[in-house]
Amino acid sequence: MKRTFSLSLLLVPSGLGLVAATYGLVRLASGLYLPDVQADLGLGVATAGLVSSGASVVYCLGALAGLLLAARHARALVVGAAATAGGGAFGMALAPDVPTFALLAVVASAGAGLTSPAMVALLQQDPSTRERPAAQAAVNSGTGPGLVAAGALALLLLPDWRAAWAWSGLFTVLVAGLVLAASRNGVGSTGGSARGVLPAAWWVAHARVVAAALLLGAGSAAVWSYGRAMLVDAGTGRTASVVAWIAVGVGGTLVAASSRRMERIGPRASWVLTAGVVALATATLALLPAVTPVALAACAAFGWGFVAASGALIVWTIEIDEARGASGTALLFVVLVLGQAVGSSVIGVLVPAAGYPAAFLAAAGVSAVGGLVAVHVRRSRRGQRSRTVASAR
Repeated sequence: MKRTFSLSLLLVPSGLGLVAATYGLVRLASGLYLPDVQADLGLGVATAGLVSSGASVVYCLGALAGLLLAARHARALVVGAAATAGGGAFGMALAPDVPTFALLAVVASAGAGLTSPAMVALLQQDPSTRERPAAQAAVNSGTGPGLVAAGALALLLLPDWRAAWAWSGLFTVLVAGLVLAASRNGVGSTGGSARGVLPAAWWVAHARVVAAALLLGAGSAAVWSYGRAMLVDAGTGRTASVVAWIAVGVGGTLVAASSRRMERIGPRASWVLTAGVVALATATLALLPAVTPVALAACAAFGWGFVAASGALIVWTIEIDEARGASGTALLFVVLVLGQAVGSSVIGVLVPAAGYPAAFLAAAGVSAVGGLVAVHVRRSRRGQRSRTVASAR
């Protein structure tokens, strides 16, 4: 009991730190350091694109592994996240050439895919967090602090990108160790029923959730993949564009402060709100990219909306099928990343043809449609209840 009320208190902050490391400091930080890596190693644009695509594929493979293993082997997944994200970051810091760097950058992305389902399972297994959806949302909000830390490292250390990757790797290994120390051994509330193979009934119940995740992933790709390029194209300098990245992280960090309020309104209403914020922020960047204060505010709003939306996905799938919460989270995050992959490709075609503003407005529209999916669910249920009452009468 003493251990439960001491080390278990570290589970949420250490889990938040692991998400911050694997997502913000490793997976999403590549774009920050890419220009300096290109200058030092001669990494070409086409090769960088292949690395990004490979990283997305490996992330999905990691999340799928989490889907299958999290219920019974969550702690092993944490070790795997530390080995891939932390080890990959250390390896990139020491990479002597492009092939070595590219391989390690792809491998490092697996850490984020392993982390999310592992943390969902560990939080469900611990009595102190099992009945607290806000704990899930708080841990998931770690992406925001990770982005802030990555931006701070970029401002302090660039062009020494090797030192930035080394610090990222060290932090990843340290917080993974804290998660292992704070988490419980064995299988908790998820039990043996939390199987990785999802039955047909799960897909039927989650049909609109999957569609919503895919659409938001596609719509958010504009900012994640081309946000800095769009700001630079609009005349924003290097430092200001890095500060904009930090603003995205600051917005994501604020999710922790709003998690309890979001818990009270429920996952569907949370999804409508957060997807709407992502859409509005993306549209604002499209229309006013050269107005720096507005652009920074839009980046912060985007960060809050996206991170809070991904947290809503976690709570949403747990509400529908609690026993498969970890597996459901893994799959929905895979869908989200696949949406980003599709969105990046489409926007990459739209930008040369129509320009950044038109491409970003199209992305904002896709995000808005993703939010309306949840509205349709709620209306359908109200309609069904009305028809049931009418029939009873």
